[in-house]
Amino acid sequence: MMIGRLPVTILFLVLVGFVSSPSVALASPEQDAADTGRLLAILLDSGRVTVGANQALINDAEKGDKGFTPEVFEKQLVEKFKERSGVDLTNLKSANVPEMAKKLLPQLVEASKQTVAENQSIINKKGVGFKGFIPATFGTHAAAKFSAKAGIYLKQTTQDGLLRNPANKADKFEAGVLEKFADPAYPRQGEKIVSEAADGGKILRVMLPLFYGKGCLTCHGEPKGEKDISGYKKEGAKEGDLGGAISVKLPLK
Repeated sequence: MMIGRLPVTILFLVLVGFVSSPSVALASPEQDAADTGRLLAILLDSGRVTVGANQALINDAEKGDKGFTPEVFEKQLVEKFKERSGVDLTNLKSANVPEMAKKLLPQLVEASKQTVAENQSIINKKGVGFKGFIPATFGTHAAAKFSAKAGIYLKQTTQDGLLRNPANKADKFEAGVLEKFADPAYPRQGEKIVSEAADGGKILRVMLPLFYGKGCLTCHGEPKGEKDISGYKKEGAKEGDLGGAISVKLPLK
């Protein structure tokens, strides 16, 4: 029997080969959401890291225009994100990521750029050292902008003993996962997430741990109780200790 010009057996093999090809295999909604949540969390933290890498420049009281524009920030953000995730945001259409991620990642980039843009007058203020524009502040505002526009829950969170901003207080799920992250046995290398379906399978919760690096200890390290440059008391943390996490909720249905 022929269908068009192809025998049925050949057509069957072609279809089977197409469906089983790894390049087009369909992931489950839960896997797509987990991958998307992981990428969103890494992108938000990459923005935090980018701001942190420019902290000395931002806090330079002798310099007015720092040149740390939204465009400069974006270029550095794209490089840092690619380094950590392997995903090139400048060629997202061809990237091997879920369609949900292709839609949401650019929105987070835009929210991040807007956050830097809105703080230009603060960043470029001459005669003032500490400006208050730090990774945590950036992360709070960028996440809020993204959530308001995209309708997706995204925030920084941490344990009560480390909490500086009440808006970042962990909910019950987040508090439980933070305890797991704080365990010294939990891997400190790689971008390992915890994900779990919730609300009767309607949403997926994703959390990415944030561990203190050397640069974080200026504000969060020793001596415990001493005030840091922002006026908060240092927590006495050590490199590798849990600093918090980025939390995401994504729809499954």
